[in-house]
Amino acid sequence: MLAKRIGELPAAGQWIFEPKWDGFRALVFHDGDEIFIQSRDEKSLNRYFPELLGPLRSQLPARSVVDGEIVVARNGALDFEALQLRIHPAASRVNLLSRESPASIVLFDLLSEGNQDLRSVAFRERRMKLESMLSAAAPPIHLTPATTDLSVAADWFRRFEGAGLDGVVAKAISGKYESNKRVMLKVKHERDCDCVVGGFRWHKNSERAAVGSLLLGLYDDSGALQHVGVCGSFKDSVRRDLVEYLAPYRRDALVDHPWKAWAEHDSADDQPGRRMPGGQSRWSQGKDLSWEPLRPELVVEVAYEHMQGPRFRHLAQFRRWRPDKKTRDCTYAQLEVIRPFELAAIFGN
Repeated sequence: MLAKRIGELPAAGQWIFEPKWDGFRALVFHDGDEIFIQSRDEKSLNRYFPELLGPLRSQLPARSVVDGEIVVARNGALDFEALQLRIHPAASRVNLLSRESPASIVLFDLLSEGNQDLRSVAFRERRMKLESMLSAAAPPIHLTPATTDLSVAADWFRRFEGAGLDGVVAKAISGKYESNKRVMLKVKHERDCDCVVGGFRWHKNSERAAVGSLLLGLYDDSGALQHVGVCGSFKDSVRRDLVEYLAPYRRDALVDHPWKAWAEHDSADDQPGRRMPGGQSRWSQGKDLSWEPLRPELVVEVAYEHMQGPRFRHLAQFRRWRPDKKTRDCTYAQLEVIRPFELAAIFGN
């Protein structure tokens, strides 16, 4: 079951609110000795999170299906970059990381228990059954907090971001579990900042007639322009117009470009938060991530949800060009600093 994004928490209607976890969504099937952790694209995650198999086998009913989120917590907060590193082809590497940065799973729905399919049962009842099932649960298995109090949910939205959570989810009290439908509601954080445009990527299959995304940069304390992410989701007409708009900034772009060294190498830089704009990751195999440099003279205002280390966690959204802004003013200092919130206080166990 999926969620539809809205601008603010719903005040009308009857809802159960939960924190929105930032991890890998997963269904867990338990049948006797068999555990199957299924990803959103219906692939097995078992081999990547071996440390979860035993606890799930011992703590879930012998025949059940639950919905949840796999997360990695480090230094009291969620760490999505550490979670991404767990998807590795080498079993030895996975086993090492399972000890160094063990995963947890936060459960928030019960789809089946015994031989009973619970998807048509009201969410309030499914939640009560899940609470009873997990009353004695121990880490790395957790039950997500839930409330019907709008003021509590609003407080969560403000405070829990410091622990790396995405926002708040609202589920109808009487709602059924509807697969592949956006019947849940989600409210996520959104902010804006000014970034330097350091390059762009062509839109796939456009034969270089349309721009796919803009590569964004911010200056760090040392004065280096760091690649912080991309913005995209342009209309087709805008994609084509951008080709002409950016053309003057392509001339001699590499002469003094701060990312010149990246443009001249094909191998990826695996340092956390410093991946080159054209570098491959384990999540981009097969994708064309080649990029075209631009003289770093353009400033764009973008909307973003939150930072993961020194980079935008998700795709940023274009807002407007800022010809009135100096590129050197596009620094990390403009970003809002979120007060840390200890994740243990959210887990509760």
